[in-house]
Amino acid sequence: IVAVIVDTFAENRSKDVGSRAQEMEAQELEEKSILKKIFHKIDEDGSGALSFDELESGAKKVSEFSQWLRVMDIDKADLRQLFQMVDVDNSGEIDLEEFIEAMFRIKNTDSKTATRFVKHLVTKLDTESVDMRADLMLSLSALTSTME
Repeated sequence: IVAVIVDTFAENRSKDVGSRAQEMEAQELEEKSILKKIFHKIDEDGSGALSFDELESGAKKVSEFSQWLRVMDIDKADLRQLFQMVDVDNSGEIDLEEFIEAMFRIKNTDSKTATRFVKHLVTKLDTESVDMRADLMLSLSALTSTME
């Protein structure tokens, strides 16, 4: 009897996980569709890419975007950092795919937005410090050879 109960429970749990996964997929598609509409409302010049000015303006003018930012606990002071995080290719603009994927991921991860900001900054600072060290070593080497 215990084995039957355990098997029934495991089967129900398996079905529950499957239905939860389907619900999550449906929610993801719906939210990404909403993000696509938000992107087009923010893209004032219709270029298919967002500048920082458009993102900042959209935060003020597009209520759906303002609400999305509020849910993610992002205020005006955080917009520049958000822009830099979302602009993964460092092009100075955010394309549709970057916008949708990053905004969805940030909103739906368990970690808090502040933690993601800190991680982004630390990673960026690490990269910059490695580059600065390399530049410094080259300059020091050049200076040493001119002094000899």
